[in-house]
Amino acid sequence: MNATTRSRLAAVSTATVSTVLLKHGFRNLFLQGVRPLNPAAPRMVGPAYTLRTIPAREDLDRMEAFRDPAHPQRRGVEECPPGAVFVIDSRGDARAASAGGILVTRLHRRGVAGIVTDGGFRDSPEIAAMPFPAYHLRPSAPANLIHHHCVELEVPIACGGVPIFPGDIMVGDAEGVVVVPAGIAAAVADEAFEQTVFEDFVQARVDAGHTIRGLYPMTDPANGPLFEAWRREQGR
Repeated sequence: MNATTRSRLAAVSTATVSTVLLKHGFRNLFLQGVRPLNPAAPRMVGPAYTLRTIPAREDLDRMEAFRDPAHPQRRGVEECPPGAVFVIDSRGDARAASAGGILVTRLHRRGVAGIVTDGGFRDSPEIAAMPFPAYHLRPSAPANLIHHHCVELEVPIACGGVPIFPGDIMVGDAEGVVVVPAGIAAAVADEAFEQTVFEDFVQARVDAGHTIRGLYPMTDPANGPLFEAWRREQGR
């Protein structure tokens, strides 16, 4: 991902990104129910590296399955590229954990940008104390193989009710996670950056007691020069 695109997406909110995506015709790209374990963790930006699961089956999902170095979950933890986001399709099922503290720590130490599941994490208090973006539905202590059979990596998945393709850009903040289709990521980043600058100006004006009429949206032309002067003063 372009460094400017990454830095701009890291500086804007998922709310702003969602609004920009709506302008591009996308209405269903904010993951439903998925929340950060540590709202104070750094913002998350990175291309999706995906893992698909299906319901577990007793003859396949036993403890010895983890001895296989090709097990998709364990292979994904070692192969997810630095700067990418490990995204797990847990089918909205948090009855068993999608991962735990050891695997999340390994991702963090390898330089992965974050982890997202529409299931749950075990060891959630320890993960919540890490300076690492991690998002799930709710805590879940049981091991993943009780309910999840990990099938394959780097395929299209659904997570939080949203379709996600490998390489789509995941953006996360304290409110949640939004997906930006890879083909429009640069344009969305630029528009979201500009919208953030404008909304910061609006916030400053409203904090000073100004009405939103004619300001938000800017339908009063008199506000244009005020915005430009504020922007120059702020160096933005």
